[in-house]
Amino acid sequence: MTTTLVPALRSATEPDPARPAEAADAGPGPLGVLGVPGQVNLDYAATAPCARVAADAVAELLPWYGSVHRGAGAASRRSTLAYERARQTVGDFLGARGDDHVIFTRNTTDALNLLARALPAGTTVVTFAGEHHANLLPWRGGTVRLPVPRSAGAALRALDAALGELRRDTDGAAPVLVAVTGASNVTGECWPVAELALVAHRHGARIAVDAAQLAPHVPLDIAALAVDYVAISGHKLYAPFGAGVLAGRADWLDAAPPYLAGGGATTAVGAATHDVRWARGPARHEAGTPNLLGAVALAAVCAALESADRTALHAREQALLARLRSGLAALPEVLELRTFDAAAPRVGIVSFVVAGRDSTRVAEELGREHGIGLRDGLFCAHPLTRRLLTEAATRAGRSDLPPTALRASIGLGSTRDDVDRLLTALAGLG
Repeated sequence: MTTTLVPALRSATEPDPARPAEAADAGPGPLGVLGVPGQVNLDYAATAPCARVAADAVAELLPWYGSVHRGAGAASRRSTLAYERARQTVGDFLGARGDDHVIFTRNTTDALNLLARALPAGTTVVTFAGEHHANLLPWRGGTVRLPVPRSAGAALRALDAALGELRRDTDGAAPVLVAVTGASNVTGECWPVAELALVAHRHGARIAVDAAQLAPHVPLDIAALAVDYVAISGHKLYAPFGAGVLAGRADWLDAAPPYLAGGGATTAVGAATHDVRWARGPARHEAGTPNLLGAVALAAVCAALESADRTALHAREQALLARLRSGLAALPEVLELRTFDAAAPRVGIVSFVVAGRDSTRVAEELGREHGIGLRDGLFCAHPLTRRLLTEAATRAGRSDLPPTALRASIGLGSTRDDVDRLLTALAGLG
């Protein structure tokens, strides 16, 4: 679970200032990302820039854009083929098993809400308090929220104990789903997904992984990790065209009522109100005209990443991440937020605060004065971020930390110059 994306070559031509350009060091190849000259994008964790291959795939298909599954003309037939090929490509990228469903959604939040709607009656969901809101809020009925663990090992022990207690209380008869992140959107820290899956299955539970932040940085293999469901977002994965995916076991999804009721989710509709035969498979939960361009763009990025040297990409990103973290640590007023110890594996995300400075104003100054874009706030993970802010204040013995944090995130297209510009700007804050 520690691989990556290819180092890109610097373009031999100067960017045209009149149009968006590919980021320096991202190169003109398929995995080069688009950007604005002079601007530093350190907000990949919110929305990653568009990969050239995604833009090209959309441009190529646009003249043929037509109805998916709903026409006999050339445009419709080509669009339908492109959509279903995209489904196969994304499934292969995720290591989906032959009998898994790959369902296109809007994003990870939508995918996890779909799964929440598909849970069998009486299912208990076990999750951790450090999750993104997308993996905290959708779950209905019985929910067990475990405290934020201090380490990967502590997460495993806490889950084992919680599932053991649930099993005793229910005699192992009620369904249980464990819902966890693959990599934190606040700290970038990677969670022990394969080991958590082993614990879950030992207790007869299933496991769903919010892989929104993991998939852009680390190869995923549903079968190898032995997880039951994975949710991802295209806009985190260099395909910002409004598509996401829920991939995983078919039985709960086929047994559940359709996520949306409408055309495409049925095989037959009669005159009577309840005379409806719902489709099985992905179509059951994809009613309405699908996001063809989003699916095709996401598949194009997945295919490009599959053929890339992800080990080299990972090494490049980790070197930039180490430079960023060591540079922040050298600034006396800057404190990094973390859940696990400082050496824990992580992807290219760092959250921090500047003591005595309001995070929103710092972010505004960085953007206005230095052309640096990053995120400020609580990152749709309010319980975790507030806790980490309190812990950072305690560790540092400070009482002047702001109530929100800053987050710098990197990926394809990020450079040493980007990192150094941020560090220099932070060092020069008035």
